[in-house]
Amino acid sequence: MYKVLRASSLTIYATIVLLPCMIVITGAFKTDFEIYTKPLSLPAVWSFDNFRKLFVESNIATPFMNSVIVSGFSVFFTLLFASLAAYAISRLMTLTGRVLFLLFSLGLAIPGQVNIVPIYQLFNQLGLLNSLNGLILINISTTLPISIFILTSFFRELPKEMFEVSSIDGAGPFRVYRSIALPLSRPAMGATSIFLFVINWNDLLYPLLLVTQSDKKTLPLAMLDYKGEYFTNFNMIFTAVIVASVPMVIMYLFMQRSFVAGLTAGAVKG
Repeated sequence: MYKVLRASSLTIYATIVLLPCMIVITGAFKTDFEIYTKPLSLPAVWSFDNFRKLFVESNIATPFMNSVIVSGFSVFFTLLFASLAAYAISRLMTLTGRVLFLLFSLGLAIPGQVNIVPIYQLFNQLGLLNSLNGLILINISTTLPISIFILTSFFRELPKEMFEVSSIDGAGPFRVYRSIALPLSRPAMGATSIFLFVINWNDLLYPLLLVTQSDKKTLPLAMLDYKGEYFTNFNMIFTAVIVASVPMVIMYLFMQRSFVAGLTAGAVKG
């Protein structure tokens, strides 16, 4: 009886998860008429016309490259600053380290939506509206607390003896960070990078707030152009969703081992 209930529950869950994916994938090859009349059926003709319209007529390549630039630089600098801060906090096993960790952790308790008015005013005064640099800066500032929180927990698990031996051998703090802490933290850095990339790549709030020029739009913001007041172009939205998912899938495939190792790091001691 238990096996039957388990199999039935897993089948229902798999159906709930896979059905929307199937609708999106098949919808990218359908016409508007087919999506509205036969949303669950396969396309009558498997045509790549929607992809041609997306890249040729809609010029989705510009928002795509904007998303690549913003997400790539945001992840790189966030990991750089977060790893430096997390390493310093983990080595400062004093009141100073605990206070710094607490201050960064408090950033997790403040939703980004609360600060949209002062953020807009500040970026307007600094001339960072309609700028990819502005999007990179806001991504770094909003994802830095969670990155420091994750990496600090990992750095604290590293054996202290390695750092003490390196210091005795004459290595300075930055040399120890570069030559010992960073190589050992690759699993945690890989898991955090995927986590950050997904957040930055799918972000819509800040591009919607800070960008109005079409040549500065990111991919999630550009996808809103296919939704009108009275009509929504679902086949183009589904096609854009597939294109937007490709970088995340590729990144996960290349960093799968680091991601899994990062999730299990520190789970077993001995």
